[in-house]
Amino acid sequence: MEYKPLPDWLQKRLPELKQTALAARENAYAPYSRFMVGAALLAESGKIYPGCNLENGAFSPSLCGERTALAAAWMAGERHFSLLAIVGGPQDQPAETWEFCYPCGVCRQTYAEFCPPDFPLLIMAGNRETKILRLEELLPWAFAFSGGK
Repeated sequence: MEYKPLPDWLQKRLPELKQTALAARENAYAPYSRFMVGAALLAESGKIYPGCNLENGAFSPSLCGERTALAAAWMAGERHFSLLAIVGGPQDQPAETWEFCYPCGVCRQTYAEFCPPDFPLLIMAGNRETKILRLEELLPWAFAFSGGK
């Protein structure tokens, strides 16, 4: 798999995306896992859509931050996306202690529905470290329905 570096214009947006994801995390509702996640989805239009996890006592209706950001962007009419930033960590621990927060399998498959395999994800370990991965690295054999598009 050939790694393509991010273009300069996208590199310049990374600090803003990191801050948006960290701020979105503060709105998370996570009374069960106490693991709060924030996301920031950059649409090709240049607008950033924040998302946070919203847990539910029945568990399956819970929503991940990555998917709430995508839903907000889609509802606003966005159809093309440039990058997703993700951060998460335990509710009562400082950001300096958080590990890298990868999207769950449901979120990976959801993004595979709307983004190309080389879609970049900025994975954050609190406010100290980041790495950029491509969707195809996180979900190499995504399920694809071949009849609809």
